[in-house]
Amino acid sequence: MRIPSILLAASALTSILAGCTVGPNFARPQSPTAATFLATGEASATTAHTPRVDFGTGPTSRWWTAFGSPEMDALVDRAMANNQSLAASNATLDASRQELRAIAGRRLPQVDANARVDQQQVNLAGFGFSGANPLASGGNPEFLLYSAGGGISYDLDLFGGLRRQVEQSAAQAEAQLRQTEAAHLSIAGQVVTQVLTIAAIRAQIATANTLLADDQRNVDLTRKRRAGGDGTLVEVLNAESQYAADRADLPQLDQQLAEARHLLATLTGIAPADLGPTEIDFDRLTLPASIPVALPSELVHRRPDILQAEADLHAAAAGVGIATARLYPDITLGATLTQGAPGVDGLLKNAFRGYDIFAGLTAPIFHGGTLKAQRAVALDRARASEATYRQTVLTAFGQVADTLSAIQTDARSVANQTESVSVAARSRHLSRRSFDVGNSGILQVLESERLYQRSRNGLVLARTRQLLNVARLYTATAGGWTGQAANK
Repeated sequence: MRIPSILLAASALTSILAGCTVGPNFARPQSPTAATFLATGEASATTAHTPRVDFGTGPTSRWWTAFGSPEMDALVDRAMANNQSLAASNATLDASRQELRAIAGRRLPQVDANARVDQQQVNLAGFGFSGANPLASGGNPEFLLYSAGGGISYDLDLFGGLRRQVEQSAAQAEAQLRQTEAAHLSIAGQVVTQVLTIAAIRAQIATANTLLADDQRNVDLTRKRRAGGDGTLVEVLNAESQYAADRADLPQLDQQLAEARHLLATLTGIAPADLGPTEIDFDRLTLPASIPVALPSELVHRRPDILQAEADLHAAAAGVGIATARLYPDITLGATLTQGAPGVDGLLKNAFRGYDIFAGLTAPIFHGGTLKAQRAVALDRARASEATYRQTVLTAFGQVADTLSAIQTDARSVANQTESVSVAARSRHLSRRSFDVGNSGILQVLESERLYQRSRNGLVLARTRQLLNVARLYTATAGGWTGQAANK
């Protein structure tokens, strides 16, 4: 069978128009011109408690190991493997990739096969026979008709509508990839936050228990002094009142610890009852000596939310091309081949073969302005995506600037609280010695111990804020997961 001239002409036309794709071609947004995150003069002098910030390409994977806690490392790994939100995000990513394959397949020739068996009856009267059947006395004849065949069709995609659909689907899959990366980054940050919170609460509980031991000692001393005739009932009651007041704080700390553990269990994908011990020592957590931070020009190529906004912008630009292509004609080529015979053995005989070759043209003539309105909608959505991208970049820069400022402030707070603890510890020691030798009353001891407890708790809270803000800086500059989800 010779290929008809119409197919040759269509092939030539396809080659000529293969590069004709209407609509705007996506251009990646330019990198920001800002060289730093903080304004001139906003950065303050560093102290001995300030981690060094190294500007460059940003943190590498597994940034949480910088805190020196194997328990934290294991919990983050468990969350990466078992968190159900991440499992859902990974499944959605797989679905978007399959959707891309499905749309890309529409650009290839579409081939279908069919087969059927029909029971047919010939109406002889329709052929001019009337009265008695001259062929047979059984009336109109009935027989089985077997048919098999197939067809092929191909959309020439003259103005790139299908190509833009593939481009849009690829951009949407990219956006889902970045959303998945952002989910992993967020879960890692949440696990680190909970581990640090649990360690801080345990440190507060340990401080409270130490204070209670001191309170109990004060109660015993005042009772002995009163029994020996040197003390008063007021001193005993003051000591007992302080003990009761300090003990009242413990249940709230225990509840905070329980809630933190329950959230940690949820993040790691298990029930709270299955979490096991979380004996994380706050004093063994290390503050990173240096923190790698991405420059603004690098951050826009690292942060998943910025990359997702960029992919959404790409998808919106492709949507303009899709809407534009609908304004132009489209041509579809195709052919079918059918074999029909009254017996199965006749399906392979040329006498029962039929085929057709066709070319179809579809051109929009009048749609009441719908197609132009759809293109206008696509343009508006592209402008909205561009504005969203710009806002996402600004928000990211603001988050990094906030955490950089917080780390400097935290360092000063830790230095001040460390000095406060040192002074309060000395005052507590001197007031206790004065009480032991009878030079002062119990109220002075209680007051010095309250100041010491407040200073100790303040130091724990200051160090906790510092560690948490370091973790936030790592996540704000896209450390830990970016680029890894693409290999899953």
